[in-house]
Amino acid sequence: MMNRFLPSVLVPFIAGLMHCHAAQAQAGGPTPSPAGAAVYFIGLKDGDTLPPKTTLHFGLRGMGVAPAGSDRANSGHHHLIIDAPTPALNVETPNDFQHLHFGAGQTEAEISLTPGEHTLQLVFADKNHVPHSPPVISERIKVKVAEQTAPAAAQTAPPASGGRQPSPKDAKVYFIYPKNGAYISRNPVIRFGLLNMGVAPAGLEKPNTGHHHLLIDTEMPPLDKPTPNDFNHLHFGAGQTEAKITLPVGQHKLRLLFADAAHVPHDPAVYSEVITVNVTESGQPPRKRYKRRHRPWRSY
Repeated sequence: MMNRFLPSVLVPFIAGLMHCHAAQAQAGGPTPSPAGAAVYFIGLKDGDTLPPKTTLHFGLRGMGVAPAGSDRANSGHHHLIIDAPTPALNVETPNDFQHLHFGAGQTEAEISLTPGEHTLQLVFADKNHVPHSPPVISERIKVKVAEQTAPAAAQTAPPASGGRQPSPKDAKVYFIYPKNGAYISRNPVIRFGLLNMGVAPAGLEKPNTGHHHLLIDTEMPPLDKPTPNDFNHLHFGAGQTEAKITLPVGQHKLRLLFADAAHVPHDPAVYSEVITVNVTESGQPPRKRYKRRHRPWRSY
């Protein structure tokens, strides 16, 4: 009687443990991700046909890319899952032929696939290769690989008017940090956000890609010529998505301008709104000084 009764008691307990373990595995690891963060494929959608060797471009919104091992808030690096289910999201992502790591901070990668159907998915993870919480993962898409077929993401687009490269619809560049009106230190790390385009080093000509330029206390330069390179126009031609800069104490105007391999803005130009930042020695707002009220002396 005892042997029959004991399993019936343990069944719901064991089932509860399994449910908790499964929920924890899908909740992500210890590193938080900001609200609205998203990772996605640029220029590639479910059902597309690719050649055996193709370059995939990784899109990211609301977070920054940093190499593995770099302990920076709201940042991480990409992982590509090929022909495999979504891995457990509360432990380190496997590293094998089906789970490719891009720990150097790459935002694109050339891969080789055998002819036939494949599934692709992006998983963004922290310095230890553990997905964030909540997890930042893309939809799993199906692609078909065939010989002699150019991918949608690699179609060579004709130059736009005046020799400028075209930018895709809804492309956007923006500041992840700082925000408009923020108080920052003299040596802040500026983090660049990009939507619907990929980052590539200067000199590397690929459709729908470019690199960042930071405009400091200056007007927009001519959009049909290479962006100037001076103290007011900082170039990040290595493909950086963040940069540590130096600013004097005071108020400054900042703007991001995205440009092609030759530093020429796209058509239409992709640039951010101007933001105002306040630089202080401490990086914090100045403390308010309160005047002491002098009460009149009274005699009793």
